[in-house]
Amino acid sequence: MLFLLARGLGAFAAQMLDVAMGWHVYSATGSALSLGFVGLAQFLPLLALLRWSGHAADLFDRRKVAAFAAVGQAASSLAIFAIAVLDAPIWLIYPALFALGSARAFSAPATAALLPEIVDKSAFPRAVAMSTTVFQAATIAGPALGGLLYAFVGAKVFVVCALLAFLGAPFMLMIAPPPKLAVLDERTSAEKSALAGLRYVRSNPIVLGAISLDLFAVLLGGVTALLPIYARDILHVGPMGLGILRAGPAVGAILVGLTLAFLPLRKGVGPKMFACVAGYGVATIVFALSSNFWLSLAAMAALGAFDVVSMVIRQTLVQIATPNEMRGRVSAVNFLFIGASNQLGEFESGLAAALFGAVGAAVLGGIGTLGIVAIWMWLFPQLRRADEIS
Repeated sequence: MLFLLARGLGAFAAQMLDVAMGWHVYSATGSALSLGFVGLAQFLPLLALLRWSGHAADLFDRRKVAAFAAVGQAASSLAIFAIAVLDAPIWLIYPALFALGSARAFSAPATAALLPEIVDKSAFPRAVAMSTTVFQAATIAGPALGGLLYAFVGAKVFVVCALLAFLGAPFMLMIAPPPKLAVLDERTSAEKSALAGLRYVRSNPIVLGAISLDLFAVLLGGVTALLPIYARDILHVGPMGLGILRAGPAVGAILVGLTLAFLPLRKGVGPKMFACVAGYGVATIVFALSSNFWLSLAAMAALGAFDVVSMVIRQTLVQIATPNEMRGRVSAVNFLFIGASNQLGEFESGLAAALFGAVGAAVLGGIGTLGIVAIWMWLFPQLRRADEIS
């Protein structure tokens, strides 16, 4: 419960900040490319810090690493607030986002590697589903409240984000210390540590296929960065509507996540994962072509429903297949792939929208996702034939 509280608060803060940041930057610049740079600024730390982030999660107390990272996220949110209220040049937002991405680079591997230590292996698929459900529940209320607060109090929403992120730290520290298991030798260098994580992922075709499928599918098919454009220029629903659209995927995800928490997937997980990623691509195309708010919201909910199934399968496969002493480093690689699909995907979406328009970029992304599914089914037959999840 402490773990879920800490994860929920962090997710709530992150979702509120992301929706407020998107509206703030697009309102100040009117540029799709500027939205892309928001994602790029948060992705670059994942790549730059890969050699240290997973290393820290395997060498130090994972609870403390996650708690310190939560404090770092809070400090970054306060920096963004200061930049906004002082009416500083908009480009100063990007160094603050780089700092935010740096804190998240350490938080994600430590948090992901901690969960298998505090639940039994037999219960782990349900624990992943519950953790994912808590995350999605936070992303229902977070974007909606973030958009609402930004509409009424402006940049003060970033102070609320900082407070929520900070409150997650004590809950993480209150978790009872996990049993002492094999951990990383202190004499191992950070560089060798990171390379070991990369080698492990490369040597395991199921793990590599699962996380790279998510990388390229969401990298091409994600529409999150384009939502401010849709909300203001296509659907005409303002910051409150933007928050509701951002919460849409979580509505679908939490319904499916709760189902998976009580009826966990056991058989045929590979084909189901590919089917859901294909569904994600179709839902992206529907959203891209819609000019009706309710149809767009339904498409966003479908995106979340399809995504949560592949997310639960991927996280369970990766964590169960990885030895405890490697989990931090493998989780860092996994989070790098996730960050590439999300934050780098936002940059790709912003760049594509600048070239082809928001609708054209979203349609091409959905088609690209369907192409990735077909290619990955051919490249990774082991994943396609994967049957059991535990």
